Amino acid sequence: MNDSPRRRVRVRAPELVGKGGWLNTGDRSYSLADLRGRIVVLDFWTFCCINCLHVLDELRELEHKHRDTVVVIGVHSPKFVHEAEHGAVVDAVERYGVEHPVLDDPELATWKQYAVRAWPTLVVIDPEGYVVAQHAGEGHVHAIERLVTELEAEHEAKGTLRRGDGPYVAPEPEPTVLRFPGKAVLLPSGNFLVSDTTRHQLVELEVDGESVVRRIGQGSRGLTDSTSVRSRFNEPQGLALLPDGSVVVADTVNHALRRFDPQSGRTTTLAGTGHQWMRGDATSGPAREVNLSSPWDVAWWQGRVWIAMAGIHQLWAYDPAGGTSQAFGSGGGTVSVVAGTSNEGLVDGPADEAWFAQPSGLAATAERLWLADSETSALRWVAPDGKVHTAVGTGLFDFGHRDGAAEQALLQHPLGVTALPDGSVAISDTYNHAVRRYDPATGEVTTLATDLREPSDAVLVGDDIVVVESARHRLTRLRLPEESVRVEAVAHRTRRAATEVAPGKLHLDVIFQAPAGQKLDTRYGPSTRLLVSASPPELLLAGEGADTDLARTLELNPAVPEGVLHVSAMAASCDDDPAEEYPACHVHQQDWGVPVRLAEAGADRLPLVLAGMDGEADSQTP
Repeated sequence: MNDSPRRRVRVRAPELVGKGGWLNTGDRSYSLADLRGRIVVLDFWTFCCINCLHVLDELRELEHKHRDTVVVIGVHSPKFVHEAEHGAVVDAVERYGVEHPVLDDPELATWKQYAVRAWPTLVVIDPEGYVVAQHAGEGHVHAIERLVTELEAEHEAKGTLRRGDGPYVAPEPEPTVLRFPGKAVLLPSGNFLVSDTTRHQLVELEVDGESVVRRIGQGSRGLTDSTSVRSRFNEPQGLALLPDGSVVVADTVNHALRRFDPQSGRTTTLAGTGHQWMRGDATSGPAREVNLSSPWDVAWWQGRVWIAMAGIHQLWAYDPAGGTSQAFGSGGGTVSVVAGTSNEGLVDGPADEAWFAQPSGLAATAERLWLADSETSALRWVAPDGKVHTAVGTGLFDFGHRDGAAEQALLQHPLGVTALPDGSVAISDTYNHAVRRYDPATGEVTTLATDLREPSDAVLVGDDIVVVESARHRLTRLRLPEESVRVEAVAHRTRRAATEVAPGKLHLDVIFQAPAGQKLDTRYGPSTRLLVSASPPELLLAGEGADTDLARTLELNPAVPEGVLHVSAMAASCDDDPAEEYPACHVHQQDWGVPVRLAEAGADRLPLVLAGMDGEADSQTP
């Protein structure tokens, strides 16, 4: 029997370069030579991306378990213009509790050196400085942990493993009343309830929006139902007042809906198991038995709690037991998908055919459920008949700050929407640091206020609007202006360079190899799926749609000079151990938006890596 480690294809890792410098290192810069002897995991992320936030949470256990051998380095690679601002990256690192060094790479220099194509991507570098694995998407930490264990044994035997403390240096905490608050709601008492997201609490403030009445939650990550002092949350976001006077809370990183009763001060769980929904999980059923995925906002509409399920690009609903609000405290009720296919993009139409992209804000009126669809920089709405419509926004890669007719107006990653008395809506246009207004009667978009700092929600109070200024850690009261603010129009597209491809036939190959110790799960039929579409749709003459083959020949329209190919791939693998009657199985999924430019000398093949290419597979790194 050969017990020697498997031979791996190894490629020397490119150096880590980022114009923005290093965070969480006590102002020290690092090179790969400084990290020699440690197993390095590079996490290419951007803070707008919900899948990236999922990976941050997946990495926490790995970092803790292997803290003396593994160094995780976040490489922040921005999508939106706002994300290229160094101060915004500093805020995001604190906001999401990132406890490892982060390289701020606003010009995508390291992204390009490692040939990364998607957020998030994880790259593993061995103690001798060689790339040994690359994984695109979330859900791969289990495979990385297995590889880390192998690398520890291999390099311990070779004498090339160096144990000890890592380079992480925690920043000093700031003594503000709120810390990156997410959402707010007006209580019947006139006080405000605010989700103090980074501190994992809810905070009740007096009518002045500043004086603290009480804090709800211990202030540490967890899922505990109890009194206001002993309960625990995990990065709570959305809040909505229920008919019985209690508040439903989107407990985002707990993947749960919680209920807070202001009278008793107790917190209970309405929906979710505490585990993240994965493809193949139930999409309806008893509320406490169905997994959810990063619920970001909630709204009471048509007798149900509607949920902006940012983690899987859908709208869900919680229906109290028996359809009555009296059942909120009973722990009953059901949840189910009500709109969205889970594909990421902007597609209107019947609820079961619509596409969303990280819905993050909800506001209900009698006639419409408004939603802020953050990754498409769009304002959208659901009609009582279930059909989905878009008021502002064109897709995943167009954004900016431009007022005027809705069809040409631009937003930048809005997180909140608020219904106004005249039938219009205020949009918390987060990355533009502004509050915007859309009027359905005129079809016009205007700007109400600027010079805010990452507004993420707003509450109407009489003739005022109280804005959650997340990055200024406060509520800001504004008088609704009679006239709009004039701003210079700015339009942007996503920063990634377009891939030059030849017109005509393009061979798309999604490369997947099951991680070590696993195999494709074919017990119940094909274990892979590939879905392809394009923006604009005219870009694709052939090859659109879904199939089980991970390779496909597309035909690109020579009359369309550029566009975006939307590719969604999925593969299921299970532990390859004949002795296991019920092997553990894993779903690997990734969505790509690949900007392409047609050129006669362009490539005729587009390879995309779905999962880790460790072992003897061809390396996809440079």
